[in-house]
Amino acid sequence: MMDVIRQIVKHKDLRNRILITIGLLAIVRLIVHTPMPGVNVVALQQVFSSNQFLGLVDLFSGGALNKFSIAMMGVAPYINASIIMQLMTMALPSMEALQKEGEYGRRKINQYTRYLTVPLALLQAWGMVALLQRSDVSILGSISPLRMVAILLVITGGTMLLMWIGELITEMGIGNGVSLIIFMGILAALPTSLSSTLALFDLGKMMNLIIFVILAIVTIYFVVYISEGQRNIPIAYAGRGGGNRLFSGQTNHLPLRVNQAGVIPIIFALSLLMFPGLIASFFAAARTPWIASAANAVQKLFQDQLFYGILYFVLVVGFTYFYTWVIFKPENVAENIQRSGGFIPGIRPGKQTIDFLSFVSNRITLAGAIFLGLIAVLPLLAQSMTGVTTLTLGGTGLLIVVSVALETMRQVRAQLIMKQYDEI
Repeated sequence: MMDVIRQIVKHKDLRNRILITIGLLAIVRLIVHTPMPGVNVVALQQVFSSNQFLGLVDLFSGGALNKFSIAMMGVAPYINASIIMQLMTMALPSMEALQKEGEYGRRKINQYTRYLTVPLALLQAWGMVALLQRSDVSILGSISPLRMVAILLVITGGTMLLMWIGELITEMGIGNGVSLIIFMGILAALPTSLSSTLALFDLGKMMNLIIFVILAIVTIYFVVYISEGQRNIPIAYAGRGGGNRLFSGQTNHLPLRVNQAGVIPIIFALSLLMFPGLIASFFAAARTPWIASAANAVQKLFQDQLFYGILYFVLVVGFTYFYTWVIFKPENVAENIQRSGGFIPGIRPGKQTIDFLSFVSNRITLAGAIFLGLIAVLPLLAQSMTGVTTLTLGGTGLLIVVSVALETMRQVRAQLIMKQYDEI
C-alpha cells in the first residue's frame, strides 16, 4: 500500500488527477450542504427516519435529500436517464446503430442523456416536493405557484451542476465521477449513524451490536467475493499462416461476471415499489369512501415488512434476469467470436455456441440474482435480528461502495502500469 502511495506521489500527472478529484468532490459536498430556505429540518428528519424508500433515494442523492439541499435529487435523474437511454439502444434499431458508430455515437448518446436529465429532474423534483407536502408534518408550509416554480428550477439546476462536476471528474480526475459522488454521500452518512448509535449505547444491547458488526463484516466479504466473481469461458483461435511462416493457435477466455447487472435491478424494483404507495397517498383523503378505504389498505399492505420484503426480493431477482438479458446478447457474442476466427472448444460455432452461452449466463445469473435480492432486503433482516435501528446495514450502499472502490483502484493501478511502461 505504501509503495503504491509513493508511486502516486512520484508521478505528477496521476497526482494531479487525484487532487482534482478530491477538490471537485469537496465542492460537491459543499453544494450538498447548501439548504433551501424555509424548510422545517426537524420535521424532514422525522419523515426520513420512518420511510425506507426515502432513505434509499437519499442514498443516490449523496445525502442531499434529507437536508432539502439545492441539489436534493442528486444525480438520480441522470442515472435514470442513463438507464432509459441504455434500454432504448437495445429496443430501437436507430439507437443501436448510433451506438456502433464509435466515439461519435457515444458522444451523441451522452448528449441525449443530458437532455433527458432535465425533464426527469423537473418531474422527480415535483413528485418529491408533492410527496413531502402530503406527509403528516409540515415541512415547507404553504407553497405558492411562483415559489414552487423557483424550487423546481433550483433543484433541477443543482442536479445539472452535479452531473457536470461528475463528468469533469471522469474526464480530468480518476474514476467514474457520478459513482464517486454517490460513494462520498454514503461515506458521509456513516459518522452520523455511528454517533447516534454511541449516544444510545446500552450495555444490555452489547450482544446485538456485536452480531450487527459480524453481519457487516460477513456482508462486506461476500459483496467483494460476488463483485469479483466471474466464469471464464475458454476461446480458442485456429493457427494461421503468413508467407512462409505458420503461427500456432492462441487461447483466450470470455469473462462472464456473476453480477453483470450491478445495482440497476434494485433501482428498478424500488421504482416499481414506490408507485402503489405514492398513488395511494394521493387518494387516501378522497371523498369517495371506497376509494379512500382502498388507498388506506394499499398503504397498510406496503407498510407490512414481511410483504414488502418478499415482494422486494422477487422483483429484484426478476429484474436481474431482465437487465442481464438486455445487456448480454449471446447471439452478438457468438457472432463476434466466429467473426474473429475463434470458437469454444467442444462447441460448434453458430446455434450451439448461442445455446451454450445462454445456458451458462442463466446459471450464473441465478447466483447473482439471489445475491442482489438478499442485498436488497438485508436492512430489514439486520434490524429484525439485532434490533439496532440507528445503524442501517444497507446492502445496496455496501455494494456501491465496494464496487466504486474496486473500480477506482483498478484505474489507479492501470495508470501506474502505463507510467512504468513509459519509463522503459
